[in-house]
Amino acid sequence: MYTPTIGLEVHVELKTRSKMFCSCKNDPLEKQPNVNICPVCMGHPGTLPVANEDAIKKVIQVGLALGCTIAERSKFDRKNYFYPDLPKGYQISQYDMPLCEKGKLLIGGKDIHITRIHMEEDTGRLLHGDKQDYSLVDFNRAGIPLMELVTEPDITSAAEARAFAQELQLILRYLGASDANMEQGEMRVEANVSVRKEGQEKLGTKVEVKNLNSFRSVEKAILFEAERQEELLEKGEKIAQETRGWNDAKEETVSQREKEEAHDYRYFPEPDIPPMRFSQDEIAMIQSRVPELPQQKRERFQNQYGLSQQEVEVLVVKKALGEYFENVVSELGKGDVPATQKEIQLAANYMLSDLSSLLNESSSEEIRITAEDFSELIVLIQKGTISSAIAKKVLAEMFATGKDPDHVIEDLGLSLISDQGEIERIAREVISKNPKALEDFKKGKENSLQFLLGQMMGASKGKVQPEIALEVLKKLLTESI
Repeated sequence: MYTPTIGLEVHVELKTRSKMFCSCKNDPLEKQPNVNICPVCMGHPGTLPVANEDAIKKVIQVGLALGCTIAERSKFDRKNYFYPDLPKGYQISQYDMPLCEKGKLLIGGKDIHITRIHMEEDTGRLLHGDKQDYSLVDFNRAGIPLMELVTEPDITSAAEARAFAQELQLILRYLGASDANMEQGEMRVEANVSVRKEGQEKLGTKVEVKNLNSFRSVEKAILFEAERQEELLEKGEKIAQETRGWNDAKEETVSQREKEEAHDYRYFPEPDIPPMRFSQDEIAMIQSRVPELPQQKRERFQNQYGLSQQEVEVLVVKKALGEYFENVVSELGKGDVPATQKEIQLAANYMLSDLSSLLNESSSEEIRITAEDFSELIVLIQKGTISSAIAKKVLAEMFATGKDPDHVIEDLGLSLISDQGEIERIAREVISKNPKALEDFKKGKENSLQFLLGQMMGASKGKVQPEIALEVLKKLLTESI
């Protein structure tokens, strides 16, 4: 048996107005090639970079959120290598004095330690045509602020690696540091994978796997690579230290090149950017702007609202929905009297089922229903003013129009039938149309009662409370025996 050892390198494009070292627009969604470029990000001779303060502070904030030590003194370095989409022939990065060091992230009750988080600039991108013997270069992405996070080799499974990447993405979004959309290249994961026999202390030869642009790819690539290495070792072969790419279509890793070492990049201090210094007051100011983080919110939601772990997870992952939920609960409270547990649970139920379904079906993520109107709907349901069947129709109409529940109920004629005589009339009609159900009830078959209840709810279009309908049905059926 073999044990995998995994370390991750995560690159994240930061959400800033301009690029890292120039004033060009930072727009990762720009489709027109080579429009957000200038002599600085194109590496023209004689140009001078100026560091983006907002990007640097965002990286420090990420570091603080992950419990890192923040460097009081840091600097930029030149990392020399050649790619067709690297216009300067080197990348401005950080080597021996990163902004953040020695953090951790709790995953599944286990701390995954973070070696460092540093700041650099992104490269451009190559466009390859299917039937062309050449590639085109788009430099819009060149110079976009790029954060790199490196973990210790603490991860021991593909599932754990995926969970780490997902939780990191969530933290980045809570901080507003990045949208971190993997499908758009705003967050890219590389995995260093090695295997060793159980009980063996010495780590195996690591292989770096690149091109992981989805959580599914992260998990699949690590699983494949660990199995590939195990098979080689079982045959008595050696693992080559190399860089491999991930072929998503074939679901396999493929060799790209031998792995470079740090000295291959010929790092030296960036001469055009002075070293950075951060006082404890400056670091404390950035720390004060760190919002409530996902794990803190999970614990608070469970303690404060008494929701299940599954319900809490949805409200934490869908940050906007979680905030909307809290606004609704606040509206359910009356003055100094907080919302009841029943009201809170009812709000969560309708929000995570019916409202979520409406959002999934909609092309927009906007919730047109105000928190006040949603809370009024919950109160109507709890008081029995409308049935659950009617509540679904009302909610759908509120979502479509933005109207309050009272106006929707009036406009659609959905008020509950309260007249006892009318309710009994509907019940008698249902019973007369279903003689077999009546005979089954007389024989003691309880399912017949539920069948008749369903028929009655349909006949009344949900305008009779199920509890009242059931009571009337039982009375009439018992009288008929």
